[in-house]
Amino acid sequence: MFFTSPKLSLNDMLGVEYMRSVVQANVFLERMTAEKAEALATEKVDFFPAEQQKQNETLLQQVGKQVIKPFTNNMEGAATNAFMKAAHKEMAPVTGAASFRIGEDGRLYFIGKSEHYHASLGHKFEGYRLIDIARQLGILNATHNNTRGYITRLLETRLVQSANGIEWEDEAATAAVVASQEPHVLNRVISLETGSLAVEAGVKMMLARFYRLDNTFAVPKYEGRVPVFFVMADNKGGNGANYHGTTVLTQTFRGLWPQFKDVAEEADLYKVVPVAINDIDDLRKKMEKYNTGKYKTAGFMHEIVLMNYGGIQLTKEFLQAAHACCREYDTPIMVDEIQSCMWYPGMFLFRLYDLKPDFVIIGKGFPGGEYPASKILTTAEMDILNQFGALVTNGQEELASLSYLITMTFMRANDKQVQMCGNQLQQELKAVQQRHANELDKVEGCGHLVGLQFTTVEKAAAFAKKLNDRCIDSSAQLYKADCPPAVLLKPPVISSPATMRYLTSAIDELL
Repeated sequence: MFFTSPKLSLNDMLGVEYMRSVVQANVFLERMTAEKAEALATEKVDFFPAEQQKQNETLLQQVGKQVIKPFTNNMEGAATNAFMKAAHKEMAPVTGAASFRIGEDGRLYFIGKSEHYHASLGHKFEGYRLIDIARQLGILNATHNNTRGYITRLLETRLVQSANGIEWEDEAATAAVVASQEPHVLNRVISLETGSLAVEAGVKMMLARFYRLDNTFAVPKYEGRVPVFFVMADNKGGNGANYHGTTVLTQTFRGLWPQFKDVAEEADLYKVVPVAINDIDDLRKKMEKYNTGKYKTAGFMHEIVLMNYGGIQLTKEFLQAAHACCREYDTPIMVDEIQSCMWYPGMFLFRLYDLKPDFVIIGKGFPGGEYPASKILTTAEMDILNQFGALVTNGQEELASLSYLITMTFMRANDKQVQMCGNQLQQELKAVQQRHANELDKVEGCGHLVGLQFTTVEKAAAFAKKLNDRCIDSSAQLYKADCPPAVLLKPPVISSPATMRYLTSAIDELL
Protein backbone atom coordinates (compact mmCIF):
# COMPACT_ATOMS: atom_id res chain seq x y z
CA MET A 1 0.00 0.00 0.00
CA PHE A 2 1.20 3.51 -0.77
CA PHE A 3 -1.08 5.30 1.70
CA THR A 4 -1.23 4.52 5.40
CA SER A 5 -4.72 3.33 6.30
CA PRO A 6 -5.77 4.08 9.90
CA LYS A 7 -7.97 1.37 11.45
CA LEU A 8 -10.12 3.02 14.08
CA SER A 9 -13.45 2.67 15.85
CA LEU A 10 -15.73 5.37 17.22
CA ASN A 11 -14.27 4.51 20.63
CA ASP A 12 -10.83 5.34 19.22
CA MET A 13 -11.99 8.53 17.49
CA LEU A 14 -14.29 9.96 20.13
CA GLY A 15 -13.20 8.35 23.39
CA VAL A 16 -14.51 5.49 25.48
CA GLU A 17 -16.28 7.74 28.00
CA TYR A 18 -18.40 9.54 25.41
CA MET A 19 -19.26 6.31 23.59
CA ARG A 20 -20.23 4.67 26.90
CA SER A 21 -22.91 7.37 27.26
CA VAL A 22 -24.05 6.72 23.68
CA VAL A 23 -24.35 3.00 24.41
CA GLN A 24 -26.31 3.60 27.62
CA ALA A 25 -28.68 5.99 25.83
CA ASN A 26 -29.39 3.36 23.16
CA VAL A 27 -30.20 0.79 25.80
CA PHE A 28 -32.51 3.20 27.63
CA LEU A 29 -34.38 4.02 24.40
CA GLU A 30 -34.65 0.28 23.64
CA ARG A 31 -33.04 0.72 20.25
CA MET A 32 -30.62 -2.16 20.75
CA THR A 33 -28.97 -4.30 23.39
CA ALA A 34 -25.88 -3.15 25.19
CA GLU A 35 -23.91 -5.90 23.46
CA LYS A 36 -24.92 -4.71 19.97
CA ALA A 37 -24.28 -1.05 20.80
CA GLU A 38 -20.86 -1.85 22.24
CA ALA A 39 -20.02 -3.92 19.18
CA LEU A 40 -20.79 -0.95 16.96
CA ALA A 41 -18.82 1.43 19.16
CA THR A 42 -15.76 -0.82 19.02
CA GLU A 43 -16.03 -1.83 15.34
CA LYS A 44 -12.81 -0.81 13.63
CA VAL A 45 -12.98 0.68 10.14
CA ASP A 46 -10.08 0.35 7.71
CA PHE A 47 -10.00 3.87 6.26
CA PHE A 48 -8.41 3.13 2.86
CA PRO A 49 -7.97 -0.64 2.47
CA ALA A 50 -5.28 -2.12 0.23
CA GLU A 51 -7.87 -3.49 -2.22
CA GLN A 52 -9.41 -0.03 -2.63
CA GLN A 53 -6.01 1.53 -3.20
CA LYS A 54 -5.31 -1.08 -5.86
CA GLN A 55 -8.71 -0.50 -7.50
CA ASN A 56 -8.04 3.23 -7.54
CA GLU A 57 -5.11 2.54 -9.87
CA THR A 58 -6.64 -0.31 -11.86
CA LEU A 59 -9.67 1.79 -12.84
CA LEU A 60 -7.42 4.37 -14.51
CA GLN A 61 -7.33 2.14 -17.58
CA GLN A 62 -11.12 2.27 -17.85
CA VAL A 63 -11.49 6.08 -17.80
CA GLY A 64 -13.56 7.26 -20.75
CA LYS A 65 -15.00 3.83 -21.45
CA GLN A 66 -18.64 2.76 -21.34
CA VAL A 67 -18.85 0.68 -18.15
CA ILE A 68 -22.65 0.50 -17.73
CA LYS A 69 -25.62 1.13 -19.99
CA PRO A 70 -26.53 4.84 -20.23
CA PHE A 71 -29.31 6.07 -18.00
CA THR A 72 -31.51 7.78 -20.59
CA ASN A 73 -34.05 10.18 -19.09
CA ASN A 74 -35.97 13.39 -19.73
CA MET A 75 -35.60 14.78 -16.21
CA GLU A 76 -34.28 18.31 -16.70
CA GLY A 77 -35.19 19.68 -13.27
CA ALA A 78 -36.17 23.31 -12.76
CA ALA A 79 -32.90 25.20 -12.45
CA THR A 80 -32.31 28.82 -13.37
CA ASN A 81 -31.30 29.77 -16.90
CA ALA A 82 -27.66 30.17 -15.89
CA PHE A 83 -27.54 26.71 -14.30
CA MET A 84 -29.32 25.09 -17.25
CA LYS A 85 -26.84 26.64 -19.68
CA ALA A 86 -23.89 25.19 -17.77
CA ALA A 87 -25.45 21.78 -17.09
CA HIS A 88 -23.98 18.49 -18.38
CA LYS A 89 -26.37 15.90 -17.02
CA GLU A 90 -24.60 13.12 -18.92
CA MET A 91 -21.72 13.62 -16.47
CA ALA A 92 -23.96 13.64 -13.38
CA PRO A 93 -23.16 10.78 -10.98
CA VAL A 94 -24.91 7.44 -10.84
CA THR A 95 -22.31 6.43 -8.29
CA GLY A 96 -18.59 6.66 -7.76
CA ALA A 97 -15.59 5.14 -6.06
CA ALA A 98 -12.38 6.78 -4.90
CA SER A 99 -11.11 9.05 -7.69
CA PHE A 100 -13.90 8.12 -10.12
CA ARG A 101 -17.50 8.83 -10.97
CA ILE A 102 -19.82 6.85 -13.25
CA GLY A 103 -21.96 9.30 -15.17
CA GLU A 104 -25.52 9.02 -16.43
CA ASP A 105 -23.99 8.37 -19.86
CA GLY A 106 -22.51 5.16 -18.43
CA ARG A 107 -18.90 6.29 -18.80
CA LEU A 108 -16.19 6.29 -16.16
CA TYR A 109 -14.84 9.74 -15.23
CA PHE A 110 -11.68 10.69 -13.37
CA ILE A 111 -12.57 13.50 -10.95
CA GLY A 112 -9.63 15.69 -11.95
CA LYS A 113 -10.83 18.60 -9.82
CA SER A 114 -12.25 16.54 -6.93
CA GLU A 115 -15.75 17.39 -8.16
CA HIS A 116 -15.76 21.09 -7.24
CA TYR A 117 -12.63 20.99 -5.06
CA HIS A 118 -14.38 19.36 -2.11
CA ALA A 119 -14.15 15.58 -2.56
CA SER A 120 -10.66 15.55 -1.06
CA LEU A 121 -10.76 11.81 -0.35
CA GLY A 122 -12.72 10.96 -3.48
CA HIS A 123 -16.05 9.13 -3.42
CA LYS A 124 -17.25 6.51 -0.92
CA PHE A 125 -14.14 6.78 1.21
CA GLU A 126 -14.29 3.83 3.57
CA GLY A 127 -13.27 5.88 6.61
CA TYR A 128 -16.55 7.77 6.39
CA ARG A 129 -18.32 4.51 7.24
CA LEU A 130 -17.79 5.63 10.83
CA ILE A 131 -20.49 8.23 10.10
CA ASP A 132 -22.89 5.42 9.14
CA ILE A 133 -22.07 3.61 12.37
CA ALA A 134 -22.63 6.82 14.33
CA ARG A 135 -26.06 7.11 12.73
CA GLN A 136 -26.88 3.53 13.71
CA LEU A 137 -25.98 4.43 17.28
CA GLY A 138 -28.34 7.39 17.16
CA ILE A 139 -25.69 10.11 17.32
CA LEU A 140 -27.61 13.17 16.24
CA ASN A 141 -26.53 15.53 13.51
CA ALA A 142 -28.77 18.52 14.26
CA THR A 143 -27.93 20.57 17.33
CA HIS A 144 -28.24 24.24 18.25
CA ASN A 145 -25.54 26.83 18.80
CA ASN A 146 -26.34 26.73 22.54
CA THR A 147 -26.04 22.93 22.65
CA ARG A 148 -22.90 22.33 20.62
CA GLY A 149 -22.31 18.63 20.93
CA TYR A 150 -19.28 16.79 22.24
CA ILE A 151 -18.02 15.92 18.74
CA THR A 152 -18.15 19.54 17.62
CA ARG A 153 -16.36 20.67 20.77
CA LEU A 154 -13.71 17.99 20.21
CA LEU A 155 -13.30 19.14 16.61
CA GLU A 156 -12.84 22.75 17.70
CA THR A 157 -10.00 21.59 19.93
CA ARG A 158 -8.41 19.53 17.13
CA LEU A 159 -8.60 22.49 14.73
CA VAL A 160 -6.92 24.82 17.22
CA GLN A 161 -4.23 22.22 17.86
CA SER A 162 -3.58 21.66 14.15
CA ALA A 163 -3.62 25.36 13.29
CA ASN A 164 -1.00 25.98 15.99
CA GLY A 165 1.16 22.94 15.28
CA ILE A 166 0.31 21.22 18.56
CA GLU A 167 0.21 17.43 18.85
CA TRP A 168 -3.30 16.20 19.65
CA GLU A 169 -2.02 14.43 22.76
CA ASP A 170 -0.34 17.53 24.23
CA GLU A 171 -2.98 18.72 26.69
CA ALA A 172 -0.77 21.29 28.44
CA ALA A 173 0.19 23.11 25.22
CA THR A 174 -3.42 22.97 24.07
CA ALA A 175 -4.73 24.53 27.28
CA ALA A 176 -2.14 27.31 27.06
CA VAL A 177 -3.07 28.18 23.47
CA VAL A 178 -6.83 28.09 24.11
CA ALA A 179 -6.38 30.45 27.07
CA SER A 180 -4.06 32.83 25.23
CA GLN A 181 -5.06 36.48 24.83
CA GLU A 182 -2.07 37.21 22.60
CA PRO A 183 -2.68 38.55 19.08
CA HIS A 184 -2.34 36.24 16.07
CA VAL A 185 -2.97 33.07 18.14
CA LEU A 186 -5.80 31.15 16.49
CA ASN A 187 -7.90 29.82 19.37
CA ARG A 188 -11.52 30.57 18.47
CA VAL A 189 -13.72 28.58 16.04
CA ILE A 190 -17.10 29.49 14.60
CA SER A 191 -18.92 26.75 12.69
CA LEU A 192 -20.92 27.81 9.64
CA GLU A 193 -22.39 26.12 6.58
CA THR A 194 -20.39 27.57 3.70
CA GLY A 195 -17.15 29.36 3.03
CA SER A 196 -19.09 32.44 1.99
CA LEU A 197 -20.65 32.72 5.44
CA ALA A 198 -17.32 32.05 7.15
CA VAL A 199 -15.68 34.89 5.22
CA GLU A 200 -18.67 37.12 5.97
CA ALA A 201 -18.18 36.47 9.68
CA GLY A 202 -14.59 37.65 9.42
CA VAL A 203 -15.58 40.76 7.49
CA LYS A 204 -18.11 41.57 10.22
CA MET A 205 -15.38 41.32 12.86
CA MET A 206 -13.21 43.67 10.81
CA LEU A 207 -16.11 46.10 10.44
CA ALA A 208 -16.85 45.92 14.16
CA ARG A 209 -13.69 47.97 14.75
CA PHE A 210 -15.39 50.81 12.81
CA TYR A 211 -19.14 50.35 13.36
CA ARG A 212 -21.14 49.02 16.30
CA LEU A 213 -23.08 45.81 15.76
CA ASP A 214 -25.84 47.27 17.91
CA ASN A 215 -26.24 50.06 20.43
CA THR A 216 -25.13 47.92 23.37
CA PHE A 217 -21.56 47.84 22.04
CA ALA A 218 -18.86 50.26 23.17
CA VAL A 219 -17.45 52.90 20.83
CA PRO A 220 -15.37 51.04 18.22
CA LYS A 221 -11.63 51.51 18.10
CA TYR A 222 -11.71 53.28 14.74
CA GLU A 223 -15.15 54.89 14.78
CA GLY A 224 -15.34 57.79 12.33
CA ARG A 225 -12.66 56.44 10.00
CA VAL A 226 -13.45 54.90 6.60
CA PRO A 227 -12.64 51.15 6.60
CA VAL A 228 -10.43 50.12 3.67
CA PHE A 229 -10.22 46.47 2.61
CA PHE A 230 -7.17 45.24 0.68
CA VAL A 231 -7.68 42.39 -1.81
CA MET A 232 -5.56 40.86 -4.55
CA ALA A 233 -5.54 42.84 -7.79
CA ASP A 234 -5.88 41.40 -11.27
CA ASN A 235 -3.31 41.91 -14.00
CA LYS A 236 -4.84 45.23 -15.01
CA GLY A 237 -4.89 46.67 -11.51
CA GLY A 238 -8.58 45.99 -10.93
CA ASN A 239 -10.03 43.77 -8.22
CA GLY A 240 -11.01 40.80 -10.36
CA ALA A 241 -8.40 38.34 -9.05
CA ASN A 242 -9.82 37.78 -5.59
CA TYR A 243 -12.75 35.51 -4.69
CA HIS A 244 -14.06 35.36 -1.15
CA GLY A 245 -17.59 34.04 -1.49
CA THR A 246 -21.01 35.04 -2.72
CA THR A 247 -22.41 37.43 -0.12
CA VAL A 248 -23.14 40.89 -1.48
CA LEU A 249 -20.33 42.59 0.42
CA THR A 250 -17.58 40.20 -0.66
CA GLN A 251 -18.90 40.21 -4.22
CA THR A 252 -18.29 43.97 -4.29
CA PHE A 253 -14.70 43.23 -3.27
CA ARG A 254 -14.19 41.48 -6.63
CA GLY A 255 -15.95 43.95 -8.86
CA LEU A 256 -19.56 42.81 -8.81
CA TRP A 257 -22.42 45.19 -7.99
CA PRO A 258 -20.30 48.13 -9.18
CA GLN A 259 -23.01 50.78 -8.72
CA PHE A 260 -23.70 49.57 -5.17
CA LYS A 261 -19.97 49.68 -4.36
CA ASP A 262 -19.54 53.13 -5.90
CA VAL A 263 -22.41 54.57 -3.86
CA ALA A 264 -21.00 52.98 -0.69
CA GLU A 265 -17.54 54.41 -1.37
CA GLU A 266 -18.92 57.87 -2.18
CA ALA A 267 -20.75 57.79 1.15
CA ASP A 268 -17.51 56.73 2.92
CA LEU A 269 -19.09 53.50 4.20
CA TYR A 270 -16.10 51.41 3.10
CA LYS A 271 -13.52 51.25 0.34
CA VAL A 272 -11.92 48.35 -1.56
CA VAL A 273 -8.30 48.66 -2.73
CA PRO A 274 -6.64 46.03 -4.94
CA VAL A 275 -2.97 45.16 -4.34
CA ALA A 276 -0.73 43.94 -7.16
CA ILE A 277 0.09 40.22 -7.12
CA ASN A 278 3.40 39.47 -5.36
CA ASP A 279 4.31 43.19 -5.30
CA ILE A 280 5.26 44.17 -1.77
CA ASP A 281 6.16 47.74 -2.78
CA ASP A 282 2.62 48.28 -4.06
CA LEU A 283 1.16 46.99 -0.81
CA ARG A 284 3.44 49.16 1.32
CA LYS A 285 2.63 52.32 -0.64
CA LYS A 286 -1.10 51.69 -0.38
CA MET A 287 -0.85 50.74 3.29
CA GLU A 288 0.78 54.08 4.03
CA LYS A 289 -1.73 55.98 1.87
CA TYR A 290 -4.83 54.41 3.43
CA ASN A 291 -3.75 54.86 7.03
CA THR A 292 -3.84 58.64 6.91
CA GLY A 293 -6.62 61.22 7.08
CA LYS A 294 -10.10 59.78 7.05
CA TYR A 295 -8.98 56.30 5.97
CA LYS A 296 -7.91 53.27 8.01
CA THR A 297 -7.10 49.83 6.66
CA ALA A 298 -9.75 47.41 7.93
CA GLY A 299 -8.22 44.18 6.68
CA PHE A 300 -6.14 42.36 4.09
CA MET A 301 -7.86 39.32 2.56
CA HIS A 302 -6.04 36.81 0.40
CA GLU A 303 -5.88 33.24 -0.79
CA ILE A 304 -2.46 31.61 -1.22
CA VAL A 305 -3.19 29.92 -4.54
CA LEU A 306 -5.56 32.00 -6.67
CA MET A 307 -7.63 29.14 -8.07
CA ASN A 308 -10.15 31.68 -9.35
CA TYR A 309 -7.42 33.53 -11.20
CA GLY A 310 -5.39 31.09 -13.23
CA GLY A 311 -4.03 29.14 -10.26
CA ILE A 312 -1.40 31.82 -9.58
CA GLN A 313 0.58 31.16 -6.39
CA LEU A 314 1.46 33.99 -4.05
CA THR A 315 5.08 33.75 -2.96
CA LYS A 316 6.21 33.08 0.57
CA GLU A 317 8.44 36.18 0.49
CA PHE A 318 5.56 38.45 -0.56
CA LEU A 319 3.10 37.12 2.01
CA GLN A 320 5.54 37.20 4.92
CA ALA A 321 6.45 40.80 4.11
CA ALA A 322 2.78 41.71 3.59
CA HIS A 323 1.80 40.23 6.95
CA ALA A 324 4.60 42.13 8.70
CA CYS A 325 3.43 45.35 7.06
CA CYS A 326 -0.17 44.71 8.15
CA ARG A 327 0.91 44.16 11.75
CA GLU A 328 2.79 47.48 11.65
CA TYR A 329 -0.46 49.23 10.70
CA ASP A 330 -2.80 47.25 13.01
CA THR A 331 -4.53 45.66 10.04
CA PRO A 332 -6.14 42.22 10.54
CA ILE A 333 -5.31 39.54 7.97
CA MET A 334 -7.67 36.90 6.64
CA VAL A 335 -6.22 33.87 4.87
CA ASP A 336 -8.94 32.24 2.80
CA GLU A 337 -7.99 28.54 2.69
CA ILE A 338 -11.28 27.23 1.32
CA GLN A 339 -9.41 26.07 -1.79
CA SER A 340 -6.13 25.02 -0.22
CA CYS A 341 -7.04 23.47 3.13
CA MET A 342 -6.49 19.70 3.42
CA TRP A 343 -4.31 19.43 0.30
CA TYR A 344 -1.01 19.97 2.13
CA PRO A 345 0.98 18.56 5.07
CA GLY A 346 -0.45 19.86 8.31
CA MET A 347 -3.76 20.54 6.51
CA PHE A 348 -3.14 24.31 6.40
CA LEU A 349 -1.05 25.90 3.65
CA PHE A 350 -0.55 29.06 5.73
CA ARG A 351 1.55 27.02 8.18
CA LEU A 352 3.94 26.00 5.40
CA TYR A 353 4.32 29.73 4.67
CA ASP A 354 5.06 30.49 8.37
CA LEU A 355 2.22 33.00 8.55
CA LYS A 356 0.32 34.15 11.65
CA PRO A 357 -3.01 35.52 10.40
CA ASP A 358 -5.94 36.81 12.43
CA PHE A 359 -8.54 34.80 10.52
CA VAL A 360 -8.37 31.52 8.60
CA ILE A 361 -11.29 30.27 6.53
CA ILE A 362 -11.62 26.52 5.95
CA GLY A 363 -14.16 24.14 4.45
CA LYS A 364 -14.54 22.03 1.29
CA GLY A 365 -11.63 19.60 1.78
CA PHE A 366 -12.12 19.12 5.52
CA PRO A 367 -15.56 17.42 5.43
CA GLY A 368 -14.60 15.73 2.15
CA GLY A 369 -17.88 16.47 0.39
CA GLU A 370 -19.90 14.61 3.03
CA TYR A 371 -21.47 17.81 4.43
CA PRO A 372 -21.44 21.55 3.75
CA ALA A 373 -19.42 22.60 6.76
CA SER A 374 -17.07 25.55 6.89
CA LYS A 375 -15.32 27.26 9.79
CA ILE A 376 -13.61 30.48 10.64
CA LEU A 377 -10.65 30.29 13.00
CA THR A 378 -9.78 33.53 14.73
CA THR A 379 -8.12 35.01 17.81
CA ALA A 380 -9.13 36.29 21.23
CA GLU A 381 -8.37 39.82 20.01
CA MET A 382 -10.86 39.49 17.15
CA ASP A 383 -13.52 37.78 19.27
CA ILE A 384 -15.60 40.97 19.38
CA LEU A 385 -19.08 40.00 18.15
CA ASN A 386 -21.90 38.65 20.25
CA GLN A 387 -23.36 35.21 19.62
CA PHE A 388 -25.81 36.36 17.00
CA GLY A 389 -23.34 38.51 15.11
CA ALA A 390 -21.84 35.65 13.09
CA LEU A 391 -23.60 32.34 13.64
CA VAL A 392 -25.95 30.22 11.55
CA THR A 393 -28.40 28.00 13.38
CA ASN A 394 -27.34 24.70 11.82
CA GLY A 395 -23.59 25.23 11.68
CA GLN A 396 -22.78 22.98 14.63
CA GLU A 397 -23.79 19.63 13.10
CA GLU A 398 -22.28 16.65 14.93
CA LEU A 399 -21.89 14.26 12.01
CA ALA A 400 -20.36 17.02 9.91
CA SER A 401 -17.84 17.48 12.71
CA LEU A 402 -17.16 13.75 12.66
CA SER A 403 -16.46 13.94 8.91
CA TYR A 404 -13.83 16.60 9.67
CA LEU A 405 -12.16 14.39 12.28
CA ILE A 406 -12.04 11.42 9.90
CA THR A 407 -10.48 13.45 7.10
CA MET A 408 -7.99 15.04 9.49
CA THR A 409 -7.00 11.65 10.89
CA PHE A 410 -6.26 10.30 7.41
CA MET A 411 -4.22 13.37 6.50
CA ARG A 412 -2.20 13.27 9.72
CA ALA A 413 -1.20 9.72 8.78
CA ASN A 414 -0.39 10.58 5.17
CA ASP A 415 0.98 14.11 5.01
CA LYS A 416 4.34 12.99 3.57
CA GLN A 417 2.67 10.85 0.91
CA VAL A 418 0.37 13.71 -0.10
CA GLN A 419 3.27 16.15 -0.30
CA MET A 420 5.31 13.73 -2.41
CA CYS A 421 2.47 13.24 -4.90
CA GLY A 422 1.77 16.97 -5.11
CA ASN A 423 5.43 17.67 -5.82
CA GLN A 424 5.47 14.89 -8.42
CA LEU A 425 2.46 16.36 -10.20
CA GLN A 426 4.03 19.83 -10.39
CA GLN A 427 7.42 18.51 -11.57
CA GLU A 428 5.96 16.25 -14.26
CA LEU A 429 3.62 18.96 -15.54
CA LYS A 430 6.49 21.45 -15.77
CA ALA A 431 8.41 18.89 -17.83
CA VAL A 432 5.34 18.52 -20.06
CA GLN A 433 5.19 22.31 -20.45
CA GLN A 434 8.81 22.37 -21.65
CA ARG A 435 7.94 19.85 -24.34
CA HIS A 436 4.89 21.84 -25.47
CA ALA A 437 5.97 25.43 -24.82
CA ASN A 438 4.25 26.68 -27.99
CA GLU A 439 0.89 25.50 -26.67
CA LEU A 440 1.17 25.52 -22.88
CA ASP A 441 2.51 28.83 -21.62
CA LYS A 442 2.99 28.06 -17.92
CA VAL A 443 2.16 25.66 -15.12
CA GLU A 444 0.95 27.53 -12.04
CA GLY A 445 -0.28 26.44 -8.63
CA CYS A 446 1.15 24.46 -5.75
CA GLY A 447 1.04 20.68 -5.29
CA HIS A 448 -2.34 19.24 -6.21
CA LEU A 449 -3.73 22.69 -7.08
CA VAL A 450 -2.86 23.21 -10.75
CA GLY A 451 -3.41 26.00 -13.26
CA LEU A 452 -2.40 25.16 -16.84
CA GLN A 453 -2.03 28.57 -18.47
CA PHE A 454 -2.35 28.83 -22.24
CA THR A 455 -1.36 31.60 -24.61
CA THR A 456 -4.90 32.19 -25.86
CA VAL A 457 -8.47 31.70 -24.70
CA GLU A 458 -9.12 29.52 -27.74
CA LYS A 459 -6.28 27.13 -26.87
CA ALA A 460 -7.39 26.86 -23.24
CA ALA A 461 -11.00 26.20 -24.24
CA ALA A 462 -9.99 23.59 -26.80
CA PHE A 463 -7.73 21.79 -24.34
CA ALA A 464 -10.37 21.74 -21.59
CA LYS A 465 -12.76 20.19 -24.11
CA LYS A 466 -10.18 17.53 -24.98
CA LEU A 467 -9.71 16.66 -21.32
CA ASN A 468 -13.43 16.51 -20.61
CA ASP A 469 -14.07 14.46 -23.78
CA ARG A 470 -11.46 12.06 -22.38
CA CYS A 471 -13.58 11.96 -19.19
CA ILE A 472 -10.97 13.77 -17.10
CA ASP A 473 -12.79 16.53 -15.23
CA SER A 474 -11.32 20.00 -15.60
CA SER A 475 -12.47 23.61 -15.50
CA ALA A 476 -11.63 26.21 -18.13
CA GLN A 477 -11.21 29.67 -16.62
CA LEU A 478 -11.97 31.93 -19.55
CA TYR A 479 -14.51 34.42 -18.26
CA LYS A 480 -12.12 37.10 -16.97
CA ALA A 481 -10.72 39.17 -19.81
CA ASP A 482 -7.47 40.06 -18.03
CA CYS A 483 -6.88 36.63 -16.46
CA PRO A 484 -4.41 34.19 -18.03
CA PRO A 485 -6.61 31.66 -19.84
CA ALA A 486 -6.23 28.55 -17.74
CA VAL A 487 -7.40 24.98 -17.27
CA LEU A 488 -7.71 24.07 -13.59
CA LEU A 489 -7.11 20.68 -11.97
CA LYS A 490 -7.17 19.47 -8.37
CA PRO A 491 -7.00 15.68 -8.05
CA PRO A 492 -7.98 14.07 -4.74
CA VAL A 493 -5.32 13.61 -2.07
CA ILE A 494 -5.74 9.84 -2.42
CA SER A 495 -4.12 10.12 -5.87
CA SER A 496 -1.05 7.86 -5.89
CA PRO A 497 2.17 8.29 -7.92
CA ALA A 498 0.65 6.04 -10.60
CA THR A 499 -2.44 8.27 -10.71
CA MET A 500 -0.31 11.38 -11.11
CA ARG A 501 1.63 9.72 -13.94
CA TYR A 502 -1.63 8.80 -15.65
CA LEU A 503 -2.85 12.39 -15.43
CA THR A 504 0.36 13.99 -16.66
CA SER A 505 0.71 11.40 -19.46
CA ALA A 506 -2.84 12.12 -20.64
CA ILE A 507 -2.12 15.88 -20.64
CA ASP A 508 1.14 15.27 -22.54
CA GLU A 509 -0.64 13.10 -25.12
CA LEU A 510 -3.52 15.54 -25.64
CA LEU A 511 -1.15 18.49 -26.04
